[in-house]
Amino acid sequence: MLDLAFASTHRVPHPIQLTADDAAPCVDLMLLAFANDPCVRWLFPDAARYREFFPAFVRAFGGNAWTLGTGTRIGQQAAALWLPPGTGIDEAAVVDLVERGAPPAKQAESMQLLEAMGHFHPQEPHWYLPLIGTDPTAQGRGLGSALLQHTLGTCDADGLPAYLESTNERNVPLYRRHGFEIVKVLRVGSCPPLTLMQRPPR
Repeated sequence: MLDLAFASTHRVPHPIQLTADDAAPCVDLMLLAFANDPCVRWLFPDAARYREFFPAFVRAFGGNAWTLGTGTRIGQQAAALWLPPGTGIDEAAVVDLVERGAPPAKQAESMQLLEAMGHFHPQEPHWYLPLIGTDPTAQGRGLGSALLQHTLGTCDADGLPAYLESTNERNVPLYRRHGFEIVKVLRVGSCPPLTLMQRPPR
């Protein structure tokens, strides 16, 4: 899961449901949010190629969230692209984007990383969070926590676990506070650590 979420004690607006009309601004938001993400920028280190390929990567990884109406946002400052049980990312599109966008020297490691992510992804019904992002100008206001709490309430009501892959180690404590537990830390080649986390229903 790709992420840039932040905790705070400030009061924040209630998240609202994403719609298809939110697709373009949501992609723009994620482009800002992941500009300094360790794993994402390992995959797309060149700024021009990051701007070229990451928007399509967002759509392939989390685009079903606005199609299904299972994502949430807080204004134009933060968004979480949740995928419900029985759905998933566009794997073929993700592989194509990695093959075309990642540096040649990282192609083999990139594919190994995707394979490892698929291997450890839960097989039982669950809610999956492939992307959560906050505009850097709105960091530290509790927007990420509000987005997490909103859909984790649905997970609990459904009696289902939630799963994510944290691409930034500094966000792991936030996820822990919301009940996520580390399943495994993936270390593939030169890629920064990718932390796999799952939360049982409460």
